[in-house]
Amino acid sequence: MIVVFVEAAVALSIRLPMAFGYPPWGGIDDSTTFPGLLSLLVVPLVVLAAWRLMRQQQRERRQAFRTSRLMDTVLHASPDWLWATGPDGRFTFSSPACKDITGYEPSELLGRHITYVIDPADLAEAREDWKARESGDSSWSRVVTVCRHRNGGRVLVDVSGRPMRDREGKDCGFEGTCRVLDAEMARSRAEVTARTQELLTGGSLTTAFQPIKLLETGSVIGAEALTRFGGPDGGSPEVRFVEAASVGLDIELEILALRAALTAATALPAELYVGANLSPRACLDPRLSATIEGSDIPARRIVLELTERHEVANYGPLAEALAPLRRAGLRIAVDDAGAGFASMRHILQLKPDLIKLDREIIAGIDADPGQRALGAAMVGFSSEIGATLVAEGIETEAELAAVTKLGMTSAQGYLIGRPSLNREDWAGWG
Repeated sequence: MIVVFVEAAVALSIRLPMAFGYPPWGGIDDSTTFPGLLSLLVVPLVVLAAWRLMRQQQRERRQAFRTSRLMDTVLHASPDWLWATGPDGRFTFSSPACKDITGYEPSELLGRHITYVIDPADLAEAREDWKARESGDSSWSRVVTVCRHRNGGRVLVDVSGRPMRDREGKDCGFEGTCRVLDAEMARSRAEVTARTQELLTGGSLTTAFQPIKLLETGSVIGAEALTRFGGPDGGSPEVRFVEAASVGLDIELEILALRAALTAATALPAELYVGANLSPRACLDPRLSATIEGSDIPARRIVLELTERHEVANYGPLAEALAPLRRAGLRIAVDDAGAGFASMRHILQLKPDLIKLDREIIAGIDADPGQRALGAAMVGFSSEIGATLVAEGIETEAELAAVTKLGMTSAQGYLIGRPSLNREDWAGWG
């Protein structure tokens, strides 16, 4: 490479003076010597500078390539999910680790709202946790919440992040990391067990109810029971159930929550049905029948909303366990329909009385033709199997108008009515 540049410098030192009518060299006393000497000195310097610039650019390209390879390796090898969202809460960046946490490829999340993988209620609680710990700095760390996996499961995670700002200092989104947090990592197994046992024996559970309305008349026809945990460290309900599952006490906690919900439901107007969440595995527990039969709420007013906490390998035993309860008047709903494959399998195998459409299908349905088409298809499908369709998560008037126009008959959400612990609110739903 150096030889090439030397040859180029010599050639230029000869040709440059000749281009101006001077001989390339001359004697010391020759009047034409100066331009030749000048070209002999300056041109190599110019060429050398160009060569150095080229070498610097080559080094920078190699460094950029190594950095790119390093970043690519880090992004693929890191257990942390690196993410960024715009000011509207939609993902603008997602690292490959999201596949392990959520089941989605990075490209599948780009443009999606964060509630695609975190339930709105869990997101709201995480935000409250962040605000409660905020101390002048708008970044946050070690906020524990739950991600919703593609298969319908729930993944306990801790999240750290900070706001992003543009050149003018205005907020333009958020960026951060998300890491799977096993319950054992959050607390020792002994501590989780003791904490859950205290819940089971201390009875520090309360029940909030959220109204479900008939769209045609606006009257309340039912209410979903939502478990709340008391105490200074109550925590997210979903986190508490995930923790209980980590020490094998999730079924006990689910049955306890159901009993608490049915007890609280005696204060609801007698014409309302009561929806209570239960996993398929809890439905197989013999204590379920005893709980239903021993309740002051008749079976005809109870709707068991099947969640996706556990995969169902064989629907035969599940259908068999629910059959006598259904004959007594109890109804079955499939919760979060459309959120994962499990919910659709539940529908096909169990032929539910109610289908509750997931918030992800409802959010923005007024502006998305694809969501409206799916909503219309679910209206037709539910009609074919004789199930009532409930639109979950209605938050805007536009969403309400859209689902009504599509023919959905029932709805639930913050626009319809927020969850309440106040018995006076419940009495007003009659």
